[in-house]
Amino acid sequence: MALTDLLQPDKRQQFLVTSRAIIAEVAGNVMTHGGVVAGNFAYLALLSIFPFFIVAAALGGVFGRSEYGAEAVQGFLAAVPPSVASVLAAPMEAAMYARTGALLWLAVLVGLWTTASLIESIRAVIRRAYGTESNKPFWKLRLGSMALIILAVIATMLALSVQVVLAGAAEVIANSLYFPGEPLALVVLSQLFTFAVLLLMLYLVYGMLTPLRYREAGHPIWPGPMFIAVWWMLCLALLPRFLGTFADYDLTYGSLAGVMVSLIFFFLIGLAMVIGAELNAAIARARGGLPQKTDKN
Repeated sequence: MALTDLLQPDKRQQFLVTSRAIIAEVAGNVMTHGGVVAGNFAYLALLSIFPFFIVAAALGGVFGRSEYGAEAVQGFLAAVPPSVASVLAAPMEAAMYARTGALLWLAVLVGLWTTASLIESIRAVIRRAYGTESNKPFWKLRLGSMALIILAVIATMLALSVQVVLAGAAEVIANSLYFPGEPLALVVLSQLFTFAVLLLMLYLVYGMLTPLRYREAGHPIWPGPMFIAVWWMLCLALLPRFLGTFADYDLTYGSLAGVMVSLIFFFLIGLAMVIGAELNAAIARARGGLPQKTDKN
């Protein structure tokens, strides 16, 4: 619906009714199964982080960027709360450089398979939201998930290369505007870049995993990734404050407090994944798309 249409009372009323219906549908579906799916996502996310960066480090070496693994880790740690980063940083860096030669490539294959389980979990979330099932054999779906992981690694490499250019530009801008102390432009640009990379990766994942008939029909894919990216940034900003003000997990979980905070963070991201998928599916249904039990993709 065009913005000019909202100026007409009947169009505006129709828009409000449709929006309320979409919100009610999304809320109902998320309340029904969102918690279970988010819990599964949190477990798989924590399980898949280390294999993913092993794959990233190995592929970085293939492209002549052996330092890429460390850069990718730093980029990821910037996108999670500090308490999560402090728990994951050292084990992730150790896992990336613990193997060489044939053992490294064996670890890459295992890492692709393990990380593909997370992609398949996201595929199941999206399929469930659209009410479709795939008729492709298991091995084709798994190979597709592995290909998506490799694409994500390459896209991350490109994003990190762009970040170097943007950081230099931001420093020039900050110096020219004479920001006192730490250049504000660098801080703002860092957050915007993190948001942009998240949005790009989420759009790539949702774009490739959304059932083909909905992509062919022109139903929007961006609302789900946009919601998840905004939710992610809010969690990144607010979760540390909440934990520091209202919760003391050290008293409850002792030495496991950092792991529990990591699981909570990934649970929240998993919940956003469900909401994003349900949002896209509800919009598609509101536009006339009908869910099917089988799909050609």
